[in-house]
Amino acid sequence: MGSQRHSSKKECFILSVDVGTTSIRCHVYDKEANVRGACTTEVVPLYPETGYVEMDPDAIWKGFITVVKGAVQDAGVQMRQIEAMGISTQRGTFTTWDRTTGVPFHNFISWQDQRAADLVKSWNSSCTMKAIHASMKVIYLVTRQKRALAASLIVFSTQHVTFRLVWALTHYKQVRQAVAEDNCCFGTIDTWILFKLTKGRVHATDYSNASSTGIFDSYQMCWSGFLSFLVSLPLSIFPKVENTDHYFGSTDPSIFGVSIPILSVMADQQAAMFGECCFDVGDVKITMGTGTFMNINTGSKPHTSVAGLYPVVGWKIVSEVVYLAEGNAADTGTAIKWAQELELFSDVQETSDMAYSVSHSDGVCFVPSFSGLQAPHNDPKACASLMGLKPSTTKSHLVRAILESVAFRNKQLYETMLRETCIPITKIRVDGGVSANDFVMQLTADLFGRKISRPQHYETSCLGAAFLAGLGKGFWRTKEELKRLQVIDKTYLPQGAPKGGACSPNVEYIPALRSWERALRRSMNWYKP
Repeated sequence: MGSQRHSSKKECFILSVDVGTTSIRCHVYDKEANVRGACTTEVVPLYPETGYVEMDPDAIWKGFITVVKGAVQDAGVQMRQIEAMGISTQRGTFTTWDRTTGVPFHNFISWQDQRAADLVKSWNSSCTMKAIHASMKVIYLVTRQKRALAASLIVFSTQHVTFRLVWALTHYKQVRQAVAEDNCCFGTIDTWILFKLTKGRVHATDYSNASSTGIFDSYQMCWSGFLSFLVSLPLSIFPKVENTDHYFGSTDPSIFGVSIPILSVMADQQAAMFGECCFDVGDVKITMGTGTFMNINTGSKPHTSVAGLYPVVGWKIVSEVVYLAEGNAADTGTAIKWAQELELFSDVQETSDMAYSVSHSDGVCFVPSFSGLQAPHNDPKACASLMGLKPSTTKSHLVRAILESVAFRNKQLYETMLRETCIPITKIRVDGGVSANDFVMQLTADLFGRKISRPQHYETSCLGAAFLAGLGKGFWRTKEELKRLQVIDKTYLPQGAPKGGACSPNVEYIPALRSWERALRRSMNWYKP
């Protein structure tokens, strides 16, 4: 929580809210980017059926209001001292609602939801997709256009909105009827929150969120008419896409007592990238929360991938567009929370010491794939597994195996990123709750053979949205000023590294990594249609 000291009424602040997968948090920032007030509430996922993951829209809205009021109170300031609001949200989680009444037709369908897995698999192996891939390859060979190359390699994923939205349109009669009457709004969490904050006046999103849905053409910077036609998604339901630093309107005064300008809306991973000040080509950010998201700044052009890295818009500020290439592992914090619920430990802060208390995992391998495997394997049918258990296996061995699996997935994503982008790495920053774990961070640095820095505040999605809103308001002037406000909490050097912090990956872990890779392969394609 922030300090309780009261501020001068003349002092102004930036407020930022991050709606994550497991929590909603709000921070109130001063000119030095210090957190002057904070409030957090839990997000409770719903599991109505096996593989289904949902969230209650009303609970999300009430949680949003609660944390804003709580953070302002914690800061000891008045609502009228809030200069601007920034919003960061988890991506790929969506709902649809009545354009007139604002009432949702169904719960939010989470990015972790697997209900469309069979549909995705069917489309990826369909004759239609094979024909598209073949024709786009021919077009690319003739024209050398990156868009054609991207289309020749496209693979659908359950994490993208596309087929979960197709599923919703197929299974919810109310949605189909509203579409027919032109009374249906589609939106990810940011769009829903904007709609509610402005009492239905604004139906919009930004480029970072839109590009993360899988329905957006990052080359043309618009919703994909071709893809929407291909899978029968009506373009009429989609929100308007605005710049990340756009003035999205002001909050209705009935909500907080005053109107607060909304000056930034960002997807959480892109917001974390901005909060880490990864403004230059080759900057890498690794967020380890519920899942792990690894992003590299690729500059002014989207990256075309063959291994499942996804090109997303980092941010669009005025005319400047910055693209990121992203890889992710869906189950990081999920795996650690699961272990805690099994009572392998009582406090998550114990886990690093438990892992260090044994010199190895006793041959135990854990595969963290409760939600399937993402890049570079891209297997939604993979299962989570523990292999190599013995009578000698202790809780400490199990905990070490689980933490090792997080670092091993980091290694896979990092190698894929290096191989695919061929961009020299300039710096690596980490954030998210799991980045507080010293064992995971040191092992990741050892496996990368690179220096890794962790900021003083792990929750940088809030900070990134605040930075952008503050730039729009003139609260902060330049990106260089933002860089000077950063405070590094800890730097991890690979073991045996020279002063520069770069060396070859630590070979000590190669046998354990190879065993883990065998376990991962055996976990793939476990669930059958």
